[in-house]
Amino acid sequence: MNFPFFISRRYLFSKKSTNAINVISLISVIGVAVATMALVIVLSVFNGFHDLVASFLTNFDPQLEILPAQGKSAMANDPLLLKVKHLDDVAVATENVQDLALATYDGQQTMVTIKGVEDNFDSLTNIKQILYGDGQYELHAGNLDYGILGIRLSQFFNMGATWNGYLKIFAPKRTGQLDMMNPTDGFVVDSLLSPGVVFSVNQPKYDKDHIICSIDFARRLFDLEGKISSLELRLKDDANPKTVKEEIQGIVGNKYRVLDRFEQQVDTFKIMEIEKTIAYFFLTFILVVACFNIVGSLSMLIIDKKNDVVTLRNLGANDKQITRVFLFEGRMIAVLGAVLGILLGLLLCWLQQTFGLVSLGNSSGNFVVNAYPVSVHYIDIVFIFITVIVVGWLAVWYPVHYFSKRLLTNSLSATD
Repeated sequence: MNFPFFISRRYLFSKKSTNAINVISLISVIGVAVATMALVIVLSVFNGFHDLVASFLTNFDPQLEILPAQGKSAMANDPLLLKVKHLDDVAVATENVQDLALATYDGQQTMVTIKGVEDNFDSLTNIKQILYGDGQYELHAGNLDYGILGIRLSQFFNMGATWNGYLKIFAPKRTGQLDMMNPTDGFVVDSLLSPGVVFSVNQPKYDKDHIICSIDFARRLFDLEGKISSLELRLKDDANPKTVKEEIQGIVGNKYRVLDRFEQQVDTFKIMEIEKTIAYFFLTFILVVACFNIVGSLSMLIIDKKNDVVTLRNLGANDKQITRVFLFEGRMIAVLGAVLGILLGLLLCWLQQTFGLVSLGNSSGNFVVNAYPVSVHYIDIVFIFITVIVVGWLAVWYPVHYFSKRLLTNSLSATD
């Protein structure tokens, strides 16, 4: 057995001449454990919100989206896109035409995003699961075009899930010059009827300004006949999205960009990652403060064991071995605190997932979820453990070497 480790283990669990050293050692372990537990819980809560937002977006965003690398549109009959549509791993492919327009209803107007999709859009996404109202998912019937509004956009127009009359849509013409004497001639004007439903993604980006309509309506409005803004894909259940994405990117080359769900919402998830990183560094700073207890505990232990140092030296231990005894002592405190904190953190996360101990409101229905979402990512647990060990070991290195050097010098003088 490693000699310094054996001695340090005896010191950690043995009774000291002064009870205060035992108390401070226990406080050191508890302090590291609490800081570690806080890291586990807080990062898991951030993961929970991250996964919750991702689950919302799966109802609206495709698994993969292919966009032109340059410009805002591409030819729908591009051979590269046709080849992608027929890949074995592609279950559903739908064309999409999307752009900004002006919507007016009952004297109110606002800028909206028109999203024109094919009839199989409900097979691409879970759009039917987030519809509210007495109507049904329908984009057109004969010569009539329907528009499904985001729930907040519907509230802006005070129209509810069903509205009477027409929702007028204005889009600037792509050709010709604007006649200032008659500016309305510079716009393509069309209208939508209500299918009796609205959608709610629980994301303001969509709920406040998006309107889903047929792709034929969007092409007429934006003068994009035979063109698309993007090609949206749903893969088969056994397909690997990362592998398929790389395969598609190899097919389309630099002409198109292939985005997964997280890349489609890069701003949202980047903000969440920044918040998580800030929380990590803040709690790591608290961990550093907690490690000062280890410094105090080791300082008192070194002073308490000065007679043992003389004995160890007489038994043949060298200065390096004696110093490592106290280094191991501090490291074991850090490891014990890390393990205890991780176990407690995982226990509390499990209790929150199972019983929802901490709620988001006093009554159900006020929020999308009733309790704080928690998701444990084990890569985070490994990273937290490494952080605690590194911080703990660095915290004990300088004081141990400093006090050990002075103690060894004094013991050597006393021996002489």
